Amino acid sequence: MKNREKMKKSANLISRLIMLSLVVMIAMGGATSCKSKKKLAREKAEAEYQAKVAQAKKDLTAMLNDETNWSLPEKQERLKTIKANNIDDQEVKDLIVKVEARLKDEERQVEEERLKRKEQEMTDQQRRKYSVIVYTLADIAKAKNYDDANRQIEGALNLYATPDVPVLIIISKKDGYYDYDRPTTISKFMNYLKDSKEFKYDIEMAKYNDDGKITELELIKK
Repeated sequence: MKNREKMKKSANLISRLIMLSLVVMIAMGGATSCKSKKKLAREKAEAEYQAKVAQAKKDLTAMLNDETNWSLPEKQERLKTIKANNIDDQEVKDLIVKVEARLKDEERQVEEERLKRKEQEMTDQQRRKYSVIVYTLADIAKAKNYDDANRQIEGALNLYATPDVPVLIIISKKDGYYDYDRPTTISKFMNYLKDSKEFKYDIEMAKYNDDGKITELELIKK
């Protein structure tokens, strides 16, 4: 009887030890698993960071060497994104400074080109607007004879408010300063063209009234 009780107690003790061992193993396994997950997470984060650094260097270098087909706004947006990542890498920081300087220079060039195009457009518009004046005055100078020239003058005067519209002739200009010939009127100038038979001027400026008639004309000798 006593032997049975001893055996029973031993069996219970063994069972408890086995259970305790299982609990310890499970606990250790869970801790190990948790540590592994954290390690994997750190490794993943580090890999993602290094990939971000590498991509930033690649894009910054490409922008610096003008090796992309991105527009200026696209380059500026990419630079903004890279800066927002706050990458703690000296090479990236140095590249950012260089790319910022390059994009500012590119922005200045783009603005200069825009202003040049605008100026050219205005010049072209002005040239088209003044072409009628040039043609009518040139036709007077090229007239076959006086009668033809007088007919040309009569028609050309319709462009002007009166035959006495002032005509200013620039002989030369330098550093913003203008040297003018003696003032005259459009009627006298047309008769001068009739006699000289040559028109060697460009239109510098013309003023118009509300009816679209010329009230002042400024020419410059070629």
